[in-house]
Amino acid sequence: MADRLTQLQDAVNSVRNEFGFLGNVERNLNVLPIMTFKQILFKISAVLNSIPLSEYAQLFAALIARTAKDIDVLIDSLPSEESTAALQAASLRQLEEENHEAAARLEEVVYRGDMLLEKIQNALADIAQSQLRTRSGAPSQPVPDS
Repeated sequence: MADRLTQLQDAVNSVRNEFGFLGNVERNLNVLPIMTFKQILFKISAVLNSIPLSEYAQLFAALIARTAKDIDVLIDSLPSEESTAALQAASLRQLEEENHEAAARLEEVVYRGDMLLEKIQNALADIAQSQLRTRSGAPSQPVPDS
């Protein structure tokens, strides 16, 4: 939950910064000497690489809308007030039970794996013994089952 709260705080800060940028632009425009609206637009366009101001307005509107949507999603993902200590304890008990069941299954699988490994090792030892006898010219003898 702390991670979600951090994400929520970051999103809120992002919106604040976006609005802050717009406020700074407005303040800087107020500091300029008296100019016609056309002159102000011309200076802004020159500074912003001749991109029309309307595109920047659309960009900021889209950015703010997306960030607001992110904030809504983060708020919806926070635990509800219905998540009481009793519900959390019940959920933990359920998870512990599932964990014990998974541990038992794992122990069984490991045991079966160990048994198979032992059989494979015995078979490899028998094969190695047979190859040694064959190479040495000794008659092969049947190997007793283990």
